[in-house]
Amino acid sequence: MKKILLSMAILALGAAGCDKRPQPLEIDNALTRTEMEAGILTPEVMWKMRRAGSSSLSPDGSVLLYAVTDYNMQENRGVTSIYTQSLADKSVRRLTDGSSNNLSPQWSADGGRIYFLSDRSGSMQVWAMTPDGQNPEQVTGNEDGGTDIEGFGISPDGGHIWWVQSCHTADLRSKEIHPDLPHSRARIYDDLMVRHWDYWDEGDYRHIFIAGLNGGKAAAGTDIMPEARWDAPLAPYFDMAEIAWSPDGRKLAYTCKPLTGAAYAVSTDSDIYVYDLETQQTTNICKDNAQGYPMVGYDKYPVWSPDGRRLAFRSMERPGNESDKERLFVYDFETGLMQYLTARFDYNAMNTVWEDDDHLLFIAPIEATHQICRVDVPDPRLRSLPIVEVLTSGDHDINAFTLAGGRIAAEVCTISMATEFYTVDPADGRMERLSEINGEIYRHIRMGEVQKRWVPTSDGKRMLAWVILPPDFDPAKKYPTLLYCQGGPQSVVSQFWSYRWNFQLMAAQGYIVVAPNRRGLPSFGQEWLDQISGDYSGQNIRDYLAAIDDVAREPWVDETRMGCVGASYGGYSVFFLAGNHEKRFKAFIAHCGIFDFDSMYGETEELWFVNNDYGGSYWDRSNATAMHSYANSPHKYVDKWDTPIMIVTGEKDYRIPYTQSLEAFTAARMRGLDARLVSFENEAHQVFKPQNSLVWNREFFGWLDKYLK
Repeated sequence: MKKILLSMAILALGAAGCDKRPQPLEIDNALTRTEMEAGILTPEVMWKMRRAGSSSLSPDGSVLLYAVTDYNMQENRGVTSIYTQSLADKSVRRLTDGSSNNLSPQWSADGGRIYFLSDRSGSMQVWAMTPDGQNPEQVTGNEDGGTDIEGFGISPDGGHIWWVQSCHTADLRSKEIHPDLPHSRARIYDDLMVRHWDYWDEGDYRHIFIAGLNGGKAAAGTDIMPEARWDAPLAPYFDMAEIAWSPDGRKLAYTCKPLTGAAYAVSTDSDIYVYDLETQQTTNICKDNAQGYPMVGYDKYPVWSPDGRRLAFRSMERPGNESDKERLFVYDFETGLMQYLTARFDYNAMNTVWEDDDHLLFIAPIEATHQICRVDVPDPRLRSLPIVEVLTSGDHDINAFTLAGGRIAAEVCTISMATEFYTVDPADGRMERLSEINGEIYRHIRMGEVQKRWVPTSDGKRMLAWVILPPDFDPAKKYPTLLYCQGGPQSVVSQFWSYRWNFQLMAAQGYIVVAPNRRGLPSFGQEWLDQISGDYSGQNIRDYLAAIDDVAREPWVDETRMGCVGASYGGYSVFFLAGNHEKRFKAFIAHCGIFDFDSMYGETEELWFVNNDYGGSYWDRSNATAMHSYANSPHKYVDKWDTPIMIVTGEKDYRIPYTQSLEAFTAARMRGLDARLVSFENEAHQVFKPQNSLVWNREFFGWLDKYLK
């Protein structure tokens, strides 16, 4: 969410012409008379919805601070503003206007100031204001702006600030290597990774800076990782939650993976580092721990205990597996001992918050929902394994929460509701809705019923599938039906609300949506999650077919009008099923899917992903798992393709490069199939920009309507 808000802020800044400040953005979220009379969710209505996040409670727990992004479709940009809401009377106050982007708000430790990022000076800098939005003051940069800051944190004692900004530490452009040829436009590499997610490596990396605060103004910053040719926080998401101040403001914990070249491309071995402001020394707390816990995968998201004695963090055991179990660990600085708190809990631990010095709260995905859990932190010398208590319940996703003044405020969504804020009782987990961010839209738009369905699988297990029915559903009618194939591949089909793949939006256009939690998805235990690695074409594909076949038996499903859609791994699923669906489907849509495993291995960037999920490289003939994967690449089944297919891609997608989609489109047309290619020149793996999104939706539903209605 933070990355999205920042990208929209930069987009707004770029639209302002020669004026350093973006022009004020006119926002009109009101539904038209026609939209209210129709009463259904459309792409245009969805883009009128306000997007809330970055929430935190004031230190006394009385006021919720958060950010909201609104969009103007005609101007193809959005603006982010900062709000507060009283927990006592639920009154809302807007603290910033639409003349600049203001995001990532944070309370000072005493609640007397609000710090935030703003582009009002011409670049993204840290600002501060009083809790009523008055007396804004610039904290970093100068009156003309300065280098964009991408994230920050104020020390609890108010004496220091860290921030993240881009630094140039490697010369990879030809004009730098050959300065006598300044107009040359070449990139020159001797090692991997040459590009990542949606950008080429041109020698610029995110570094952490620390500076003192004097009179509300930051001094010159010190780069605590000078000359490093890697990022902190980690690329490509640059999540600022990977950096944390100690309670006394004397130390900074952060996540880093200090590797370069091919070693970086094949490794997920990040660690937690602690920088001491006084000694200027950095310590890795993960390697060579006393108990010998494997710390060779992702170790991320440090969180200090209130007394500063311990540090909680998330850790993955297996190297190269980005979807291994996210174990919850605690490091004790006094004893030097590690504790694995969730060894008896078969789910991931996320969004960790200290309730007090001896108890932790965290979010876990459990049976396609996300819930808050609690675990004790015993004395590390006892070597005991605590029991995890699941605090909340219900069909919802709790995506983030903060704790202050004995209260919890959470960001909650469902398949039928975008993010709203709820209070959660720490004693019994009872939830009460606090906000009405999009209340006016919900009052005029009818949502379809969401059914929770347990489907028998081909190997005798049970699989949860969400079935979303159209608004005003009539069981006496027959409806066209869509099988939704999830990406990831290891990302849960939970109670999520998406502005790209929105189940209620599909249902509102008259489609029944079947969204199974097939093998390879979290929240059903590690065995269920691990099954997919090395077997993309196996049980998880049979799970898809079990789900659609089960729902297709209902009298209200028209078996002659079924479609199959998906993105990323879901796009791979579409390509594979196109050659293995046995006439089930009448239309396919694949977004940024994997088509040819051989070329994908050489085109993608994070090689640990294909090494883990395929089993290895295509040239390793002795590797049975890898050879099985490559033998079942979708392009091997093109001779069986017999169904119209639309293929969507982003030309800046370097995770599953757009060339995979071009290969698939070429194959479809050379097979003589009805096919359509939609290629976005300024998008990557997802479609974010407002007008591009409307194009995506018009093409998406236009294709489905053509063949299924």
